[in-house]
Amino acid sequence: MTYRSQRVAYPYFVVALLLFGLQLVLGLWLAFNYWFTLPQAIVDVFPFSTARAMHTNLLVLWLLLGFMGATYYAIPEETQSELAWPRLALAQLVLLAGTGVVALVGFLFGWTQGRPLLEIPRPLDVLVVVGALMFLANVGATVLRARRFTATQGSLLAGLTFLALLYLVGIPFYRNLAVDWYYWWWVVHLWVEGAWELVAAALVAFLIIQLTGIERRVVEKWLYVELGLFLFTGIVGTGHHYYWLGAPRYWLVAGGVFSALEPLPIALMLVDTWRHMRASRRPLRPRLTWVFLFGMAVLHFVGAGAFGFAHTLPQINYYTHGSQVTVSHGHLAFYGAYVLVNLSFFYFAVPRLRRFPTDEYRSALGHWGFWIASVSLLGMSLAFAVAGVLQAYLERVQGQAFMVAQAPMRFWMLAAFLHGLGVLVGGSMIIGHLLTLKPAPAA
Repeated sequence: MTYRSQRVAYPYFVVALLLFGLQLVLGLWLAFNYWFTLPQAIVDVFPFSTARAMHTNLLVLWLLLGFMGATYYAIPEETQSELAWPRLALAQLVLLAGTGVVALVGFLFGWTQGRPLLEIPRPLDVLVVVGALMFLANVGATVLRARRFTATQGSLLAGLTFLALLYLVGIPFYRNLAVDWYYWWWVVHLWVEGAWELVAAALVAFLIIQLTGIERRVVEKWLYVELGLFLFTGIVGTGHHYYWLGAPRYWLVAGGVFSALEPLPIALMLVDTWRHMRASRRPLRPRLTWVFLFGMAVLHFVGAGAFGFAHTLPQINYYTHGSQVTVSHGHLAFYGAYVLVNLSFFYFAVPRLRRFPTDEYRSALGHWGFWIASVSLLGMSLAFAVAGVLQAYLERVQGQAFMVAQAPMRFWMLAAFLHGLGVLVGGSMIIGHLLTLKPAPAA
């Protein structure tokens, strides 16, 4: 840690990790619901829809808090200056975390808009917008005061601004449901495959520069290429969600072609990360940080790239849309693309924020956590994928009723639940390790 104001990142990391743990618990509960038929008395008190809303909104909240904390750590390094308003950053954390808690409690009492991932009610939307404005003002003022601009901080600021503006599109409710879902996809898809990709690419570039000592211009040259491709493929690729909204037929072609190209920038990021690892002028230490970073690049490509490509073409999506195939892709894509980005950054920054004498720390628990969580998540996604293929065939080819088709899927839901136990165990190990991280013993 070079600047005192970087300390505000640590509480963001702590809150994000605690919310991550709660998200994992709720995810396992949902997997149990898929496999086991609960008594109606329990369903009446805690419906599946409520648990799902809590699970998905916790995902969005903790990832955003992680991104924001990482930005508050990286921006002083990039601008070579202190944050403009450190106290405002802490106030923003209290506001956003408090809004999240109120939203979760509200879900229990049916206080929701009902739109997946955007369920929180309108008054809480306003608070989220206020928090986002506080964040952008703080980061923007820091950059402008320093008068030092880099491609990494530009990408970071652009992605976060893009993210905030897109959120505004999803706040109004449009009386025509086709129109409402059209703009819903602007938020959900263009967050995940637009704004968040910019943020993730910038954070990965920052980590590579810091960890390898490679010249900034070399890393940022590739960053420009990857960002251009992310935006080029991601924005038009939104069209693969328009198949079901009554949009013009040309979206079948445009959405299919550009969705097929979306794995390309992810593959370049994987190759680029590997190149920089090999070209590093420093030993690849701390090793665990690199394990998470390279794991991110690989699973990002597998989950977002390969699994996404497998079912986004119109001829396939006609059958798989909204099935468990989508769930399979979503879990592995979010884990590879964003969960591991945040965890990589936490492992990089926490030893510095806690002023360890060296970059090294006791890492055994983190290694076990990474492999248990990652292998289990991959197994869970494969189980969901098999269940989804069964579902698509039974419901959409044979025309079986929804509940009739569930019986053959039950075994694969059990497999998903058992792998979910592994994800919870591995994730808990990572969370516990990060919160209790200790420096390596002196040699």
